[in-house]
This record gives sequence, structure tokens and C-alpha cells, in this order.
Amino acid sequence: MIYEVRFHGRGGQGAVTAANLLAVAAGHEGKYSRAFPFFGVERRGAPVQAFCRISDKPFRSYQNVYTPNTVVVLDSTLIKDVDVLSGLEKGGHVVVNCHTCPDLKSASVHYVDATKSALKHLKKPIVNTAMLGAFAKVTDIVKLESLKQVVKDNFGESNVKALEECYAEVKQ
Repeated sequence: MIYEVRFHGRGGQGAVTAANLLAVAAGHEGKYSRAFPFFGVERRGAPVQAFCRISDKPFRSYQNVYTPNTVVVLDSTLIKDVDVLSGLEKGGHVVVNCHTCPDLKSASVHYVDATKSALKHLKKPIVNTAMLGAFAKVTDIVKLESLKQVVKDNFGESNVKALEECYAEVKQ
């Protein structure tokens, strides 16, 4: 089975980087993975999508993710502008960066205030690594330790702290 993740964010929030980090962490666990973005000539702040596929077996798919198992929303304001639930598989998870649970019908919604965590640890509202912690807790597709190592190698200890905090604080 191929596990598919779609990230929704705004330009500059790190959705593309989050998908790439997730793919690398899966690779560290011996899984096959691929991450790629979907955006045109958008500017900073414009809606962006990024995708990640993870499998125990090799796969060839290079197309966008249309039926994700999990959707990760880095900016909750996108919920009113973008159909973040589009194609979400029945019983799929939605992981949202917000301080209160959004009302998303027909989805298993998990939420965490990743912005608060990013500001605390990084001193700026870049939530991608923090949201990977919440994703890890909700899905158990990639181990927390694998994500921590990849994040530490690429961004340092402050990002690892944000990741760990959101792993511990994600709610349903």
C-alpha cells in the first residue's frame, strides 16, 4: 500500500520542505518515498500544495495526490479558501495548525497550535517542522526519532524542540 499525504500551506511556510523532510525520514527507515510540490508562479503567502508518498515497496507514481490518507494544513485560514478535504479517503486524518478544533465534517480532525510552538522555539512563524511532529503522532507512518534526526540534520535543535512539542500537544 502507498500512503499518501497532501500538505496545504502558504508560500514561505515550508509545506514543500515538510514534504521533503517526511520523504527523507521515511527513506531512513528503509521505506520508499517521493515528495514534490504543486505551485505555479505564486508569491509568498499564496496557497501552495506539496505531496508525499510512502511505501514499503517501490512505486512509480509522479502525479499529484488526489486521494490522500492524511492532509496536513499549515495555515487554518486556508480552510475557508481551499477544499482541503478534497479526495480525503474515508477515515482519513486532517492535521491542522490552529489553537481550537476547526469544524470539518466527515474527517478525523487533529489540531495543534504549531504557530505558538514555532514562535517559542524558532522566533518566527514557520510551522513546517512543528507540524511534522503532530503528523508523526497522528499517523505513526514515520517514527518520531527518524523525523527528529532529519530535522536536526537540516535545521538544528530549535526545530527539533518545536517538533517534539507539537508531537506531545496534538489533540483531537
